[in-house]
Amino acid sequence: MKILVLTGSPRKDGNSNTLAARFIQGAKEAGHETFRFDTATQNVHACLACDKCSKDGTCVFNDDFGFVKEHLLDSDLVAFASPMYYFGISAQLKTTIDRFYAINQRILVPKKAVLMMTYASNMIEDAKPIISHYEVMLHYLGWTDVGQIIAPGVWSTDAIHHTKFPEMAYQLGKSLK
Repeated sequence: MKILVLTGSPRKDGNSNTLAARFIQGAKEAGHETFRFDTATQNVHACLACDKCSKDGTCVFNDDFGFVKEHLLDSDLVAFASPMYYFGISAQLKTTIDRFYAINQRILVPKKAVLMMTYASNMIEDAKPIISHYEVMLHYLGWTDVGQIIAPGVWSTDAIHHTKFPEMAYQLGKSLK
């Protein structure tokens, strides 16, 4: 299986990036091919809604989204990893997802997806906006959720290391079929 992992944290060794790394480790050990794109360190412009892409299939921007496009089209599974920022995914990840529009008709095909998110609060209901956004997006795309790692109570950079969540991410990656 080809897997594209899109991360949204600006913290290189942050909690959601730790989940992504463990997920990738498990997926690779299971024999899957993985491609990681760290949205916070790449150059992806926000969609201008100019609609040029719908006319000739190309975006007005020649930026790092080309990597995402290449691997998104060929992927069997897309994994999203993000911290919660003001009850939503990070702006960097959202910007990249918004650019899916440029290839919308080509990605409305069956794929699998995974959500990994971290947040400081211990209130389970605080995760609902991100989970809802993810589920509505998958419904629209016709993709199937194959796992969610929702990690509350992790705020400091290394807080995730003292939880069960990295092992859960590893096992999720390893279990993919």
